[in-house]
Amino acid sequence: MATNAISAHGTLVKIGDGGGSEVFTTIAELMDIPGPQMTRTIIDVTSQSAVGWREKIAGLKDPGSLALDMNFVPTDATQSYSAGLIKDFVNGTRRNFQLVFPNGASTTWTLPAIVKSIAPDAPVDGRLALKCELELCSAPTLA
Repeated sequence: MATNAISAHGTLVKIGDGGGSEVFTTIAELMDIPGPQMTRTIIDVTSQSAVGWREKIAGLKDPGSLALDMNFVPTDATQSYSAGLIKDFVNGTRRNFQLVFPNGASTTWTLPAIVKSIAPDAPVDGRLALKCELELCSAPTLA
């Protein structure tokens, strides 16, 4: 049986400019992109009259966060202190991001987020890296 699996290679994360007709630019040198892990609160509504089983209902959804691992290019506009992710972290800027999947239809999720953390890594015998976590701050648009 043939598989319908899709290679994740080519997945993009883009950063919006916040303009009226918002323009999105691909974040440079991305590697692994785990997330976002969206969750939902489950509310226990078991009453005294329940017959041996707990009863639960769906609560609020949490959009989660998106982790980014990239080769760090300090002068790149999407990563830099002057215009990119590092600047957004310092200023607490809320911005739209897009997660674009390489499925032929270019499935795109728009994610309003704040840069929660920035972690450069400079090992003696390795690549200059940057890890960044985007905290989603409201409902994403899943299209």
